[in-house]
Amino acid sequence: MALEQELATYNAKLPEMKEHEGKFVLIHGPDIIDYFGAYEDAIKEGYAKFKLEPFLVKQIQSVEQVHLISRLLAPCHT
Repeated sequence: MALEQELATYNAKLPEMKEHEGKFVLIHGPDIIDYFGAYEDAIKEGYAKFKLEPFLVKQIQSVEQVHLISRLLAPCHT
């Protein structure tokens, strides 16, 4: 699975990242590279350092937001 190691790193290190909650973390493999105030800054740094290698940028949240999407909507007719 893509980014499996990066997601495992995020989950394992979440307790020690709580002081950075709300910021964006750049993770490559088992390493936390840095924290950023803006998503765009983290993405730019990730591409600059790792080119096309997998890396993860994720906002640090102690409680993950759940987004509900319903398929119970009537189809749109054009």
